[in-house]
Amino acid sequence: MALKRKEIETMATEIRVPTLGESVTEATIAQWFKKPGDAVNADEPLVELETDKVTVEVPAPVSGKLDSIDVKEGETVEVGTLLGSIAAGAAAVPAAAAAPAAKAVPAAAAETVEVLVPTAGESVTEAEVGEWSVKVGDVVKADDILVELETDKAAQEVPSPVAGTVVEIAQATGATVEPGNLLCKIAKGEGAVVSAAAPAVAAPAASAPSLSGISMPAAPSAAKMMAEKGLSADQVAGSGKRGQVLKGDVLAAVAAGVSAAPAASPAPVAIRAASAPTDEVREERVRMTKLRQTIARRLKDAQNSAAMLTTYNEVDMKPIMDLRKQYKDIFEKKHGVKLGFMGFFTKAITHALKEIPAVNAEIDGTDIIYKNYAHIGVAVGTPKGLVVPVVRDADQMSIAEIEKEIGNLGRKGRDGKLSMADMQGGTFTVSNGGVYGSLMSSPILNSPQSGILGMHKIQERPVAINGQVEIRPMMYLALSYDHRIVDGKEAVTFLVRVKESLEDPQRLILDL
Repeated sequence: MALKRKEIETMATEIRVPTLGESVTEATIAQWFKKPGDAVNADEPLVELETDKVTVEVPAPVSGKLDSIDVKEGETVEVGTLLGSIAAGAAAVPAAAAAPAAKAVPAAAAETVEVLVPTAGESVTEAEVGEWSVKVGDVVKADDILVELETDKAAQEVPSPVAGTVVEIAQATGATVEPGNLLCKIAKGEGAVVSAAAPAVAAPAASAPSLSGISMPAAPSAAKMMAEKGLSADQVAGSGKRGQVLKGDVLAAVAAGVSAAPAASPAPVAIRAASAPTDEVREERVRMTKLRQTIARRLKDAQNSAAMLTTYNEVDMKPIMDLRKQYKDIFEKKHGVKLGFMGFFTKAITHALKEIPAVNAEIDGTDIIYKNYAHIGVAVGTPKGLVVPVVRDADQMSIAEIEKEIGNLGRKGRDGKLSMADMQGGTFTVSNGGVYGSLMSSPILNSPQSGILGMHKIQERPVAINGQVEIRPMMYLALSYDHRIVDGKEAVTFLVRVKESLEDPQRLILDL
């Protein structure tokens, strides 16, 4: 009986390699953040895994003490492999334990659970605290939304891990936080005593090197550009994994006026003229969200770095519309999804990318990286801004599979549920301004991609068909491309191939 009691007391929770995404079956142990014997909190990152597509941080499933590490750094593991274990019953000491309590909670009070900033994904090292859905003293249920965090790529809702009472809010709205920072505390159970302390406001954090001071050498293309511009590594803030400086960071630094000259004066900043007093009272100043700031920066970077050019064509949509009309009911009954235009366009694009691979490539320094796969990004407008979720391996999917995936990503985008994995790794982008009534526009590249196709409104126009004037549903298409890698002939050929596939859908079936 004593042995059984001992076994229960030393019971450990296993840490295993999580599912890493479609077609990803193995990963490499990049770095352990803890060592055996260290105290850990639930959801605190323990180890970083690297795959051929993304980097994933594995959080602690429970609070306790890291009991063992079964796989060393540098080793390759498969999904489900045991990484280590956490000893139960050895709860991690809260970071605030050493600080004097505002008013001691009675010993009989319920257990207090800390809610920490979750890991947001590769290259995301900070977030901004949005509006709190609760206040101190509120009773919450498990999975109730506590607060929304905004990163430079997406918004993320933080749910309550337990049912109980909010006893402390540690971060004010607008504060900048990092993964692992304390957000709030919840006393488990309905009868929890609320601390009389006022809601804490996050103290300004001292500047620290990204990701605990772990640095990586700049990417080759970034190092080359820094050398050309005469910049040093400490002049450029890295946004890559473990603080790595990427090419985009150098471009952003140059655009911001960072100069090699020690005494160089800062670049002139456009100063807004003051509004007239009669106008000022009717104005509203709203701070840009991190997502909107990132959209603005990335679009401007694309214009600054790429030799962007746009070519246009038009497509007769009658064949596709006739096909949809004939088969839409049968299609929906069999596949459970409506037959839209995006499935046809995405399929036509993947066929054209096989013939013109430069449109599916990207530039890295002096190298061209050709992608032997097609991850098609679909630009989606959300209440918080433009996001581009990715349909992975679209070239290997049927039209029905594409429609299902686009519908799923669209719903997640509208609900604010898109993850970082949903928006990474695209090789080509489609933007459909036609849903808003746009007749013609020139889309901006989604850097570092070399091509983006703009779809527009379908409008009936008179066209010449076999010597006769007919009214046809026509759509203008616009292909913006990076002229550094895609020649005009290739761009025009690509757009013509898309047009031919849409005007003669049998070509998609026959792979012509």
